[in-house]
Amino acid sequence: MAAHLSYGRVNLNVLREAVRRELREFLDKCAGSKAIVWDEYLTGPFGLIAQYSLLKEHEVEKMFTLKRGRLPAADVKNIIFFVRPRLELMDIIAENVLSEDRRGPTRDFHILFVPRRSLLCEQRLKDLGVLGSFIHREEYSLDLIPFDGDLLSMESEGAFKQVANMMIRMKREFTGSQNSVFPVFDNLLLLDRNVDLLTPLATQLTYEGLIDEIYGIQNSYVKLPPEKFVPKKQGDGGKELPTEAKKLQLNSAEELYAEIRDKNFNAVGSVLSKKAKVISAAFEERHNAKTVGEIKQFVSQLPHMQAARGSLANHTSIAELIKDVTTSEDFFDKLTVEQEFMSGIDTDKVNSYIEDCIAQKHPLIKVLRLICLQSVCNSGLKQKVLDYYKREILQTYGYEHILTLHNLEKAGLLKPQTGGRNNYPTIRKTLRLWMDDVNEQNPTDISYVYSGYAPLSVRLAQLLSRPGWRSIEEVLRMLPGPHFEERQSLPTGLQKKRQPGENRVTLIFFLGGVTFAEIAALRFLSQLEDGEIGASFS
Repeated sequence: MAAHLSYGRVNLNVLREAVRRELREFLDKCAGSKAIVWDEYLTGPFGLIAQYSLLKEHEVEKMFTLKRGRLPAADVKNIIFFVRPRLELMDIIAENVLSEDRRGPTRDFHILFVPRRSLLCEQRLKDLGVLGSFIHREEYSLDLIPFDGDLLSMESEGAFKQVANMMIRMKREFTGSQNSVFPVFDNLLLLDRNVDLLTPLATQLTYEGLIDEIYGIQNSYVKLPPEKFVPKKQGDGGKELPTEAKKLQLNSAEELYAEIRDKNFNAVGSVLSKKAKVISAAFEERHNAKTVGEIKQFVSQLPHMQAARGSLANHTSIAELIKDVTTSEDFFDKLTVEQEFMSGIDTDKVNSYIEDCIAQKHPLIKVLRLICLQSVCNSGLKQKVLDYYKREILQTYGYEHILTLHNLEKAGLLKPQTGGRNNYPTIRKTLRLWMDDVNEQNPTDISYVYSGYAPLSVRLAQLLSRPGWRSIEEVLRMLPGPHFEERQSLPTGLQKKRQPGENRVTLIFFLGGVTFAEIAALRFLSQLEDGEIGASFS
């Protein structure tokens, strides 16, 4: 059981156990020894649901990545393909199956589509002459993957607006039928990423956010430079440093990480320092243990203390790695430009820092994020400013990036300023998106996650909770896309009787991704004494 999934207001471990059960049932249908051929994209999400030990219990002996050509040799009875319903993957599977048929002896083939079975994919397999080779062709409904006690992800590239339309259609189709399911959530807020394109462009300044910015967090895991994690021992001067990246899992199962993950990075050092003193004092207690009972009690606490010391060492090393970046002059200059844009300063002209970054050929993603941030904060760039940036980028980074710039324009991240007014200053002031006085150590507002900027998406969630969106109708009309409210009526027997002091639980669903800083801001709101946002999901 993953205990960290059950600590929130909604027990997400129930969901994890349900999908694990479904996986076990499918594996047991394929009697005998098994090899799994993975669509590489699925290995990360599946790792959060089932470790290799569970697969081994159900006679999985080998695992391979889906690749063209012949499968590696495996003395197993069953070969199971775990794949997304993509036509290009069907071509690879057909190639694998045909090469196995030629190799002999006969194997039993099975295919599990995640999360939906596809008639188009099955037709492609039929056209390629291998559909009949599969004994089982089924789907595995891995729709929502629990990442933490208050966080789920669809890990789907094509969800977006389909979710809202699907829910409205379901409500229409089930109107009149008796709903016998007791509701888990009181409210659902669907937020399309297009409503707030600004937030993911800004540099996250929480501890977890900076880990993601610098090293990237994938399916709760991060890979870090190994040299910082080598124990310092005397006499090891000539020893070679490890070359393989240090891989760590990051979730609230780790007590220290749960405490510091959502803090502004400037507040993390003092927490680590205090924790070091507490752990050191705990180990010193062994000198005070005189009686057998006291020694026995100390020994029983030792595994927890050693785990805490290991955790502290890891996060001290990570903090040092991050500090090396955040104390650099370039990081400070970049952050200054971002904060000037977000507070409405010099958004309508070519920025000298961006010019310098292009001239010095800084990473293109860094340059594009800054230009797009300027564009969003100015409701588009003046045509001559936009043309200048485009020309400089193409001349420096190559003309193949014409397509990159076109895609950014298509997404609305980069665009010319039309004749209309710049709405961002009105949105910024009405929603209080920029706060001059931010307490990073003991925050009182969600703006601490970006050291001044309050994520627009989270501010909308906060205002929906109290006092409601009627107070900001004018601003809502300025944001991209329509906004609507649907109310679901429940039978009397299913209406929740709220206990004194019990807050509402809101499910917040981001269509198009969410940043770790936004998640931190939502957790901050849920911890407020009168907070009504009890769970946040993407």
